[in-house]
Amino acid sequence: MDMVDSREPAVRWAAAISSTLVANLTREKLEQLLGEYVEQLLSGGVREARRIGRSMVEHNFTASATLELSLTTLSEHTPTTPAQLAALAAGYAEGLRDRTLSQQELSRTAAITTMRRAEAAVRASEAKFRAIFESSAFGIIVSDLKGDVIDVNEALLAMLDYKHDDVRTMSGRDLVHPDDRAGLRELTKQLIASEHDNIRVEKRMVRSDGETIQTHMAISVVREEDGTPPYLVTMIENMSEMRALQTELVRQSLNDVQTGLPNRAQFLGWLEGAVGSKGPESLVLVQVDIDGFRGINDAFGHETGNRVLMHVATQLRTVFPEEVAKVARIGEDEFGVLIRDPRDTPSVIGLIDEFTALLEEPTWIDGHGVGVTTSVGIVPRAARGGDAADLLRAADVTVAWAKRDGKAQWALYDRERDQRDRERFALAASIPGALEEDQFRIDYLPVHSLADSSVLALEAKIVWDHPSRGVLCPEMFLGQAVGNGMIVRLARWALEEACAQMSSWHEALGSRTPELTIDLPLRLCQEPELVAEVVRVLERTGLPASLLRFELHEHVPTSLNDDQLEELTILTEHGVGLVVDQVSGGNVGVGRLRVLPWSGLKFNSAVAHAFSADALRMEETAAVALLRWAVMLRLPLYADGVRTAAEASRLAELGVTGAQGPHFSHALSAAEVSALLLS
Repeated sequence: MDMVDSREPAVRWAAAISSTLVANLTREKLEQLLGEYVEQLLSGGVREARRIGRSMVEHNFTASATLELSLTTLSEHTPTTPAQLAALAAGYAEGLRDRTLSQQELSRTAAITTMRRAEAAVRASEAKFRAIFESSAFGIIVSDLKGDVIDVNEALLAMLDYKHDDVRTMSGRDLVHPDDRAGLRELTKQLIASEHDNIRVEKRMVRSDGETIQTHMAISVVREEDGTPPYLVTMIENMSEMRALQTELVRQSLNDVQTGLPNRAQFLGWLEGAVGSKGPESLVLVQVDIDGFRGINDAFGHETGNRVLMHVATQLRTVFPEEVAKVARIGEDEFGVLIRDPRDTPSVIGLIDEFTALLEEPTWIDGHGVGVTTSVGIVPRAARGGDAADLLRAADVTVAWAKRDGKAQWALYDRERDQRDRERFALAASIPGALEEDQFRIDYLPVHSLADSSVLALEAKIVWDHPSRGVLCPEMFLGQAVGNGMIVRLARWALEEACAQMSSWHEALGSRTPELTIDLPLRLCQEPELVAEVVRVLERTGLPASLLRFELHEHVPTSLNDDQLEELTILTEHGVGLVVDQVSGGNVGVGRLRVLPWSGLKFNSAVAHAFSADALRMEETAAVALLRWAVMLRLPLYADGVRTAAEASRLAELGVTGAQGPHFSHALSAAEVSALLLS
């Protein structure tokens, strides 16, 4: 029996019977006593229940309504069995009887009075038992030792679909399945001959229409001490209904309510079976994600979203019927398809293309032609000896590639690409620990004047001295750091470190100190306390604001709201410069440059390479046009990635102020910069 706290049932029991008691007990003592009864009921069986019935009489719980209310409360608020309730009532009646007999030595008048009270109590007990008999949800049969039916309750008649008069003319064994009658007869004989009062068994019974139902029976033998022949009380629970309910609950737990498809739990079971020793030789796992599903919900409401889910589920079942694959809904907008022993991967891709084609027509919902596209990940694998969790992870990764590459397409799992991604993700995740262990340093890439080769600025570059992978350049970890949010901590550390170093050079060089330039990632531009943070760093390090300038990728301004743009404007009012970085001419327009007070433009390496000897004439023409347009903005111009003197010369002719790249210098350590500046 499951463990149940006895406190709450005891309080309910006390509340139910307190007004019926003649015993002089405080409410606290009553709840304590009833709590002990409940614990005994939950930890014991029918014997403990019978003793409790006797104990109730011993504590003077003899009012006419006490037993009825007690049985009702216990049946509703505790997991007691019908056999225990019957035993408690029997013990209660026995207690009343014994109490009567024990007082026969009193005076005749007292004895007569006591007997009358006992008889009244017995009658009351019988009335209470009758109330339970008639109102119980369990079927009850009262029969003699031969098996002839004495009485049945309405619950049994409903369970077996008989009328009362029909059952009274039958033997109780006639209601039992023929194959179970002999066994039940033998068990009953053993019960009558033993010292036990009850047994519990599972037997089949037969309804009036011939249908067989599985039941749980609690059979109790009632032995009277006045010479009355014993009789049997059998309480019956319909296990078929219980098992049908359990089956339905299991079905619901393994199926998605919205689409009717199997759910993630059932799909995981399929995967576990597929990778087991008795699974197929090979399989293909397909994961289908609806593109922009949240946007559909936000635009049209969740009811429309549900209908889109149904539409996608229907098309999947059309393309992947049961004999081809198993389909399930495995997430909010995700579906899984498991194909066992596919003919080959191209045939699976063909089915995916067929499914995609079915989705090309818009789905009309309340007058709206809703377009639905999906990103699909395809993972072909050898099945036996595989790992279900790893399969699902591979499918997630592959879908992410499809979405990253533009959505509305499928992607095929690539183990090498996955390994590269995992290494980058692992690097990004270990950034906090690397910061704690001082594994990062700042190198500086000089920006030289194209007029006299002097150092105009130093661009800070974050370098990772990894303990096992060696020196890592920023391109190997900054992209993933942006993806997982670690870029904020890393950029703050780099700003503090570079400003402190530049401040020490400023103390030695004074007005000859070059400017410090450092990338300002989009995520940091979105920080509400950006200005305050930068000002605090400048104050702590002592670096003048005029020597600090941030480089923003050319696409950053269009991703910022008005408040964030205002923060950057305030930063320039403090003296910090802003440079448009990675300008290539693709989509740069005057409108984008007007949103902030810029202090310079920096062109990416493609512009410088347009002036190399092997460049196309068209590339050079485009670069010249871009630079002539930029000159009109009257801003200092800088170029990145300059490789040759010829490239530097042409850039200077076209108005570029400073440049950096292999032609001038590689990135320098702080010590190397000190030697360069202070020599």
